[in-house]
Amino acid sequence: MEKAIWKQAVIWMMAGIFFSVIIENADAHQGVLKKEDRGTSVKELQEVLINMGYLHSDATGYYGPLTDQAVQQFQNDFGLGVDGISGANTLRKVEDVKQMAQTVHGEARGESFEGQVAVAAVIRNRLNSSQFPETVEEVITERNAFTAVQDGQYYLEPNAAAYQAVREAWRGRDPSQGSHYYYNPVIATSDWILTRTTKLQIGKHVFAN
Repeated sequence: MEKAIWKQAVIWMMAGIFFSVIIENADAHQGVLKKEDRGTSVKELQEVLINMGYLHSDATGYYGPLTDQAVQQFQNDFGLGVDGISGANTLRKVEDVKQMAQTVHGEARGESFEGQVAVAAVIRNRLNSSQFPETVEEVITERNAFTAVQDGQYYLEPNAAAYQAVREAWRGRDPSQGSHYYYNPVIATSDWILTRTTKLQIGKHVFAN
């Protein structure tokens, strides 16, 4: 009898854990993360904030005061409403940052930090130009736009430097001097890119318009 009671207690305990995980992640499915939330989605958000230099703690999966403060700083830098709540707009911008960081890492991880910021700035310059698509994803995946997307290096895990390069570019730093293009003249195969007006060279990349 005692064994049956113990077994039933274990089952209820496991069921409680299972449903608590569901509840913890419910907000994520609704597109909102906020203080006191817990779960995988919170941890993934924290990892981005850590890499960008906003959150100075471990990714615990708990949305506490430090995460709230880090989100506010992120929102301020990226022109979002500052409330510490990771709603649809904030999470969409976090995804933009991840995609840009993947591109920077794939294209320029061997370059100086200045060179990585310049690559991130080119992406932002394209976003601000009517000559290019309007979203980060469309700019990055535009045909023949970025070699890293074509050869798969885009899918490498970006490091903190790539994330921080995106942060600097979004805050207005532009070592590319307004460029919309860049290329490595040693390995460039496009005759067209060589006709662009050169602005400057940083490391192996020539930046141009």
